[in-house]
Amino acid sequence: MGRVDVGRVPATVTWGLLAAWALHDAEELATMAGWARAARPRLEGRLPWIPWERLEVSQRHVNVAIGLMGGVMAGAAALGARTGGRSPVFQAALAGFGAHGVAHLAQVAVTRGYTPGAVTAPVVVIPFSVWAWRRLRSEGVPARSGRAGLAATVAFPLLLGGVHAIAHALTQPRGPRRAGAAQAARVRGGRRL
Repeated sequence: MGRVDVGRVPATVTWGLLAAWALHDAEELATMAGWARAARPRLEGRLPWIPWERLEVSQRHVNVAIGLMGGVMAGAAALGARTGGRSPVFQAALAGFGAHGVAHLAQVAVTRGYTPGAVTAPVVVIPFSVWAWRRLRSEGVPARSGRAGLAATVAFPLLLGGVHAIAHALTQPRGPRRAGAAQAARVRGGRRL
């Protein structure tokens, strides 16, 4: 079996995806939980059909969700580096990252104000994505932008929902068991404290 020629795609394209994601998500890490708490009353009035009580996020939830997504992005960047940017997974992640930046701008328009990620979306996410696609093309990498874009469009909401569902499962109290432990801590030897 022969060695695959991965071309001369620089690491700034492949591993740059992970670096750009890290810069962007550092903003989300620092702002998401606090923003969600502060913005919820205003958003409930403006968008009453959204189940805001289900979308509440703690800082712990944000930390776990961003950590999980970081693993996904690291894996995509590694596949991109290994294949010279040819990996369909890398290209789908790159397409999804760029589309994600556009979604942030749409969120700003809908909420009429700042949303987590809104600062780095137009200055990091979108410019990096455009630059990376141009670099791939200039290096002769067949850009599966149509297929990658379609895959990213389908996979992104599923991936994001999955990451948040796992983060929710890992960070929420465990129902009656947790409540029973809290009550047991208040009651000692049959006496209420």
